[in-house]
Amino acid sequence: MSKPSPASPLNAPDEQAPRRRSVGRTIGITLYSIVAGVVVLALIATGFVVYTIQRSFPQLDGTVAAPGLGDEVTVQRDALGIPTITASRTDDLFYAQGYVHAQDRFWEMDFRRHVTGGRLSELFGESQLETDKFLRTLGWREIAEQEVEALDEATRSYYDSYAEGVNAYLAEHDGADVSLEYAILGLQNDDYEIEPWTPADSVAWLKAMAWDLRSNIEEETERAIVAADYTSDEMAELYPTYPFDRNPVIVPSITEVPAVGTVASRQDDGEADAATAAIEWSEVDGVIEAVGALVGGAGEGIGSNSWVVSGDLTESGMPLLANDPHLGASLPSVWHQVGLRCDAVTADCPFDVSGFSFSGVPGVIIGHNARVAWGFTNLTTDVTDLYLEKIDGSSYWYDGLLVPLEERTETLKIAGGDDVELVIRSTVNGPIVSGLTDDFTAIATEPYTGTGGFVEAPVGDPVGEYAVSLRWTALEPGTTAAAIFALNVAQDFDDFRGAAALFNVPAQNLIYADVDGNIGYQTPGSLPMRGAADGSMPQPGWDSSYAWQGYIPFEELPVAYNPDEGYIVTANNAVVGEEYPHFLTRDWDQGWRAARIVDMIERRAANGPLTTQDMRDIQADNEFFMGKRLSAAYVDIVTGDDGADAALDLLRHWDAQNNADSAAAAYANVLWSELAYALFETGRENPAPLTDQGRLFLVVDGLLDDPQSPWWTNESLGVDGQAAMLEHTAVAAYEKLVDLQGDNPSRWNWGSLHALELVSDTFGSSGIAPIEMLFNRGPYAVGGGSSVANATGWSMGEGFATVTVPSMRMVVDLADLDASTWNHLTGTSGHAFHTNYIDQVETWQKAEMTPWAFSRSAVDAATTNTLTLVPAG
Repeated sequence: MSKPSPASPLNAPDEQAPRRRSVGRTIGITLYSIVAGVVVLALIATGFVVYTIQRSFPQLDGTVAAPGLGDEVTVQRDALGIPTITASRTDDLFYAQGYVHAQDRFWEMDFRRHVTGGRLSELFGESQLETDKFLRTLGWREIAEQEVEALDEATRSYYDSYAEGVNAYLAEHDGADVSLEYAILGLQNDDYEIEPWTPADSVAWLKAMAWDLRSNIEEETERAIVAADYTSDEMAELYPTYPFDRNPVIVPSITEVPAVGTVASRQDDGEADAATAAIEWSEVDGVIEAVGALVGGAGEGIGSNSWVVSGDLTESGMPLLANDPHLGASLPSVWHQVGLRCDAVTADCPFDVSGFSFSGVPGVIIGHNARVAWGFTNLTTDVTDLYLEKIDGSSYWYDGLLVPLEERTETLKIAGGDDVELVIRSTVNGPIVSGLTDDFTAIATEPYTGTGGFVEAPVGDPVGEYAVSLRWTALEPGTTAAAIFALNVAQDFDDFRGAAALFNVPAQNLIYADVDGNIGYQTPGSLPMRGAADGSMPQPGWDSSYAWQGYIPFEELPVAYNPDEGYIVTANNAVVGEEYPHFLTRDWDQGWRAARIVDMIERRAANGPLTTQDMRDIQADNEFFMGKRLSAAYVDIVTGDDGADAALDLLRHWDAQNNADSAAAAYANVLWSELAYALFETGRENPAPLTDQGRLFLVVDGLLDDPQSPWWTNESLGVDGQAAMLEHTAVAAYEKLVDLQGDNPSRWNWGSLHALELVSDTFGSSGIAPIEMLFNRGPYAVGGGSSVANATGWSMGEGFATVTVPSMRMVVDLADLDASTWNHLTGTSGHAFHTNYIDQVETWQKAEMTPWAFSRSAVDAATTNTLTLVPAG
């Protein structure tokens, strides 16, 4: 999802310089910053930085007296630093998780809560003000506080205990003792003091992830803006519907299952209850883009793969479940691996779970317990709508009446500056967001231009000034904070569906497998039922017939249980066919990854039973659909340019795998970029957006079968017709690749062209080389690509560098949980130079997997360090 963005300490690159990273992942500098850089160089020269770095490394062995702890807790870590926490009480279990998260990742946690609270200016100064205004307007923190107040007693105790554990660590550590970043921050903001952690800090991060995975607001905004320049037919061609005739849906046939809660649970009542500023940071180009960068997403390739196969297709006779969520590359990774175990699993202490957590949030987000495994991919349903509002003074029009705007005033504190008062206005549809971003403001300025949108003002358009408001499911209090624990203790498919019913936002595909051999799928989430329009374009906010009419009842959402196919594949493709009675979205991923995964499962299963190695191999597959298509389209093209013709010959002998060492893959991806630009942007009076490569695959696939299409003519390039366009782009791609990697094709390779730089979201993007050196790592040569199973996405027009990644990979073997494997992008630690800071990068880079110890004996065998927390006093 290419998202417009808020600023992190993130700036826009020099307009004349080549972009090293996506906009929103770069921090600018000033002369004052350079002074700070000189200071850091001096510190390095004296060796002081070495001392400062190491003083924040966590204690891994011995005993720590922890105030507020009820009983002894053990924290066993393996060579990768992955903790398994064992306690006799749930409150102690989550206390210890909070303590361990603070040990490993507190700077990340603190930065995140400033993001979610719209308080970045308190850290980095006035440059973050526009970002903070946008985030305060959305009100993530306020909604999180409401959700915390609504939690049931047991769930609230988990969040309270977690916060108590974080604060116990902070009570004994401050400033650079917590993390190196606080020493750097002191160069800019020496008055900063770390605040105590609260449950709302945890819950607010779930809102940030919901924003990152919110689906189609960019597409809706993009369509509204470009509609002014295209006819309805051209818009339909540029924004085609999902290709149901060629790519799969997740649930071909909805399974009839008992309603949630009507099946006798394996849990007893007790278990069921348990579930219930000197450095002057600069801004990026757009507020929404910066928000996306801050929360770890934004860019081509946001999505995920997950699939589950039944024992009928596996060597063990039991299910295998695979998952690799695709998110923005970040250092440290968004994930923190952890095991959470009650010493004796009982109704009062029901947890025995392992998987991937978010630092700052208690529990396990994706993983397995002793009976059940689950995985997530983004549902890509439309849960955001933009509304045009008519404002008249301090009121807005609604159904022919003037209604007072809701208003609240918030104070934004700025490091090194004066406080700023922000007035936030809302209508019945949501907060007013025009005036905060250029795109939203453009929609409000000229809402009725173009033939693809409103041709003229609808009947009943009242007098007044236009504004744009945002309706989003996550702007209403929900129950996702409780759903995490319900998933963690689920014992069967009914429990799993009960947890899914609580999982309001973000809307996800949930897959399932259990040790009894069952597999399943459930669509969760608050999915709106719309009124007079489908929400794909901004709607008249003054007319209640366009308002949401409620949410699709949970029991009417798609579900699959032990399907005849023997597998379920989700890759952000369409969930159901066109016969499904409720509208979900028109902005599915176009299904290229899903089609490839289905094909590989079926082909491999036809050749023999599937294994965990097969699952890994599918995750690592680099086949490039558009590369296959271009190889066929260019097979007879001869340009007369010796270099270009030699490059085209590479395609004729290529297996369409975007492998890191492939010269043909390098040429094919550059050729794809040049073709897309020549067709839709270069010299065009009205350039078409190139943000979604999966959509462009479908558009260009159709054009290759239509040589008479007017898109093949580009007068500015002197190109008339398909053959001429193909010849032109073949030469242009060769020349571009020569500029990038030289004129010797034997030295071309996709991996270095597509390399991944791991960049810290804060000081790693400062623009000050000595500071960046402390935190950043890479570049790393990687294979894969956009709309490839190994989904290393790149942003067309911003170079070929990897910006989105499989953030983790896991394969769960329900026949033997200790035979499961896992990996994630960086490492357990958020401390630069710690052994576990980037020790998983090499295996991630090669799509290799590491053993996932779960049983007590396997955990004991893998343990390299043991820390014991004991009650203080």
